[in-house]
Amino acid sequence: MSAPTRPVSKVAVITGADSGIGRATAVRLAEAGLDIGITWHTDHKGAEVTAEEVRGKGRRAAVAQMDLTRLPAAADTIDELREELGRLDVLVNNAGTGTAAPFLDLELDDVRRVLDVDLVGPFLCGQRAARWMIRQGDGGRIVNVTSVHEHQPRVGAAPYCAAKGGLGLLTQVMALELAEHGITVNAVAPGEIATPMTGQEDTDVHSERRPGIPLGRPGDAREVAAVIAFLAGPDASYVTGASWSVDGGMLRMGPMAGSHLTSDDWRRP
Repeated sequence: MSAPTRPVSKVAVITGADSGIGRATAVRLAEAGLDIGITWHTDHKGAEVTAEEVRGKGRRAAVAQMDLTRLPAAADTIDELREELGRLDVLVNNAGTGTAAPFLDLELDDVRRVLDVDLVGPFLCGQRAARWMIRQGDGGRIVNVTSVHEHQPRVGAAPYCAAKGGLGLLTQVMALELAEHGITVNAVAPGEIATPMTGQEDTDVHSERRPGIPLGRPGDAREVAAVIAFLAGPDASYVTGASWSVDGGMLRMGPMAGSHLTSDDWRRP
C-alpha cells in the first residue's frame, strides 16, 4: 500500500515583507497554516528575520529580492516564488513608498517612482498571481494594501495619494473581472501605523498620544495583519471589491486632523 500523500499547503506571497505590516502579515498567515513567499527591496536581513519567524510557526518560507522601480521585470519575482513554493493562493501587495514634498516642488522622476511602486507594480504582480490562480483552478485571494489616502488627501503626498486612489479603483475592477474565477480582491487601507515607514518601529502604540485620531493612538502592524488575514482566509469567501479601513477612526476626522490636532477639544460639543 502506498503512503498517503501529504496535503499541499496553501501559499501566500507578500511583497515588502521585510518589516512592518508585511512582516506582521507573513507571521499571521503562517499561523493560519500557509507557506510564505517574502519579497524585500533593500533590507535582505529583515526579510531573513521574517522568514525565520515564519519557519518558527512550522511553515515554509522563501525569500526573493524585488525592486518595483524596475518594471516589468520585477513582477517575475511572483513567478519565481510560485515555482519555489509549488503554488500560489494569496497575494498581498504590500510594498510601498511615498514622498513628502509640495505639489509645486515635485520632480517627474519622483512621481514616476511612487506610481511604479504603489500602483503599476501591484497591477503587474496582481496579473501574474491571478494567472497562476486561474491555472490552478481553485480560486484565490488578492489583498492590496492601500492607505487612508486611497480615500482622502494629504498635503505633501500628491503622488502617494494619486497612486493609492488608483490602486483602490484598480482593486474594484480586479474584483469584478476575477470573480468568475473564484478570486476575491479587496483593499486594506491603514491609517497611521507604527512601522519603519512612519519612523515608529517597535513603538508601544498604547503609549503614544494622537488627539486627532478617535481611538487616540497609532495602530500596530499586527492590527492591520489581522484584517488582511481575514480577507485572505475562508471566512471572507463572500467579500470582494471592498476597502477595509484600519485607521482608529482617522477617516471620520480627516488625515490632516490625525497628525495636526494637538488637543481633545473636538470631543466636546
